[in-house]
Amino acid sequence: MASISEWYAGKNVLITGATGFMGKVLVEKLLRSCPEVNALYILVRPKAGQSMSERVQDMMKSKLFDRVREDNPEFHQKIIPISSELTQPGLAISPEDVQTLTSCINIVFHCAATIRFDEPLKHALQLNVIATQQLLSLAQQMKHLQAFIHISTAYANCNRRHIDEVIYPPPVEPKKLIDSLEWMDDNIILDITPRLIGDRPNTYTYTKALAECVVQQESGKLNIGIIRPSIVGASWQEPFPGWIDNFNGPSGVFIAAGKGILRTMRASNDAVADLIPVDVVINLTLAAGWYTAVHRPKTALVYNCTTGGINPFHWGEIEHHVMSTFKRNPLEQAFRRPNANITSNYLINQYWILVSHKFPALLYDLFLRLTGQKPQMMRIFNRLHKAIGLLEYFSSQDWEWNSDNMNMLMSHLSAEDRKTFNFDVRQLNWPEYIENYCIGTKKYVLNEDMSDIPAARQHLRKLRNIRYTFNTVLLVFIWRVFIARSQMARNIWYFVVSLCFKFLSYFRASSTLTQ
Repeated sequence: MASISEWYAGKNVLITGATGFMGKVLVEKLLRSCPEVNALYILVRPKAGQSMSERVQDMMKSKLFDRVREDNPEFHQKIIPISSELTQPGLAISPEDVQTLTSCINIVFHCAATIRFDEPLKHALQLNVIATQQLLSLAQQMKHLQAFIHISTAYANCNRRHIDEVIYPPPVEPKKLIDSLEWMDDNIILDITPRLIGDRPNTYTYTKALAECVVQQESGKLNIGIIRPSIVGASWQEPFPGWIDNFNGPSGVFIAAGKGILRTMRASNDAVADLIPVDVVINLTLAAGWYTAVHRPKTALVYNCTTGGINPFHWGEIEHHVMSTFKRNPLEQAFRRPNANITSNYLINQYWILVSHKFPALLYDLFLRLTGQKPQMMRIFNRLHKAIGLLEYFSSQDWEWNSDNMNMLMSHLSAEDRKTFNFDVRQLNWPEYIENYCIGTKKYVLNEDMSDIPAARQHLRKLRNIRYTFNTVLLVFIWRVFIARSQMARNIWYFVVSLCFKFLSYFRASSTLTQ
């Protein structure tokens, strides 16, 4: 049987979401580990004043492609952009491009989706469900298609505590929902959204569950595979450790903690943090594409791509390693020294939000106003609280995912393929991974130079001295206002001091006797 890279040789691949985080890693991995692949057709839309070709050129200039660039400086010739818009009928693909795709594509990787948790339902439905439906319709016309791989999420069925590798019945019939929302006013949809999504936390998980159902219904005679990654984080090994290019999910939380902005977060210290490195997801995706095309399973195979049941790591452990990493490798121009804490208690969390977030933000904004600058810190904290609030559901509880299909797939790989397309998370060293992740946010998201770490450490020492000075002034102020003006307060103060003195004297005497 051909190896994975040998199977992809000469193949034409269609990728949606190729300019997104996972899509870019998929493109890079295919070009580097399957150098004989014929062509990668990627669906791209113009965005933010950039044309389709400009977006692709910017993507290929990324440091992510440095290893590919060394091996093959002309790698860009294998990337063929196709103009497309997921919100438009037929994905807005021209008739000429449709003819090209239907005549040559061998495998489809559908990575495109909106990952915003608070996306309006109608828009989330359009991007995650209707676009999937239309892509499947296009796939049905492809004459040489051997596999269709759909990227879902491990949280599509987060209303269940134990999640098997099966497609569960949808919360509602997708077609009925699409038809109903077609004529509804946006305000009406907004009002009924909580009732529609029911016990799911957001429109993202809701529409991803619907998309899985659509894949099952529309598959026809297609060979289908569904990948369900959990919380996708920075790369573990490939193309190099710690690569990340966005603030989504844990990345933004890590950066906020490293900058000293985030001081408290509501989560369970003992809950499993089901992070999955992006390169693990992509290796599994490519292996699943090979297996689906070669073995042609009779039904769509679902792969739960998670770590919690295989190599668990907890939110409390992540907090410790993130803080220790940013103290050794601080971010530039930190707002405060890194010192974030996790608590599962709502009242304690609200207290620390008031004391450690809102009060300092008000003081800093007041300082900015007095110096003629625009206040911004309260706005930053409000955005941070909103982002963390959306993550609370996933950081406060555990799920159990069955991973039999992932283990089965691993057993079908040769020793060489297991090494080249490694998705065995049992080998993952969490402390090392979290450290690389944090350093990756510094280098690749914030574009900070590691040579500037001594200056960043000096800045942290300066912040420490400012804090000590502030605490001293505050103590003197409290003394002058409360203790110095009240005989009772002075008596209590002297009593506490005398108790401390007696305790120290006793401790010193005990130590002397022991010696």
